[in-house]
Amino acid sequence: MMRDTTAEGESTVANPRRRAEHPAPVDPRGPRFNQAVVAICLLIGFLFQWWYVVPLLAVVLFLGAAFGPRYGPFLRLYSELIKPRLGPPGTLEDPRPPRFAASVGVVFLSAATISFVIGGQLVGWVLALVVAALAALAAVTGLCVGCEIYLWIARRRGVRSVA
Repeated sequence: MMRDTTAEGESTVANPRRRAEHPAPVDPRGPRFNQAVVAICLLIGFLFQWWYVVPLLAVVLFLGAAFGPRYGPFLRLYSELIKPRLGPPGTLEDPRPPRFAASVGVVFLSAATISFVIGGQLVGWVLALVVAALAALAAVTGLCVGCEIYLWIARRRGVRSVA
């Protein structure tokens, strides 16, 4: 039987809190793929004025942020169809910053959805396009503003184990 242990040899089975403190690292190309698809879908939605794309993407981001990559549709698509065709990633990253960034995206897209429902098309599209722009920036350059905010908050709180 294999034991799930930390680098210090402490069992994460015996201490589930330890597992939550140090989640398994992820391939950074997965979140970048997710961000690219979200940006493209939001831009297409804007161009064709398909406002219903916004709440759908809010749900997609929510699933990945709340329950992990296995439940995010685009993250799962990456891990099952694209990742096996690529070589191993150069580095792995902490999943908490991209999950935080996705959570911020959920908040913006939820506010955009509410705006659309009450008739505020302009505000709805501005909020959605902010998400699209930040997702595109992260997908193209690797600079994830939400991730950087997460890291800044973690450092302010004195957390040293975050990259």
